Amino acid sequence: MNSIDFELRGDHITLDALLKATGMAGSGGAAKVLIAQGKAQVNGEAETRRGRKLRAGDAVVLGEAQVRLHAPSLPTPDQAEPR
Repeated sequence: MNSIDFELRGDHITLDALLKATGMAGSGGAAKVLIAQGKAQVNGEAETRRGRKLRAGDAVVLGEAQVRLHAPSLPTPDQAEPR
């Protein structure tokens, strides 16, 4: 199984946006169809809500690909904005 680690930019991402952002779906419309057909699983259960909010620790499986979501990393001191 192909495994992808995905770092969130905020506290959540919707299922359809994740499929598009990771390239698991070619477009938002394609993501909508895949989800409606029950082909996406979230944490081991089929999910048909395209707006399902995914958070750090969730795992999404579509076909032979799995995405694990991680919390956003904190900026290092050299990445911090000057005051």
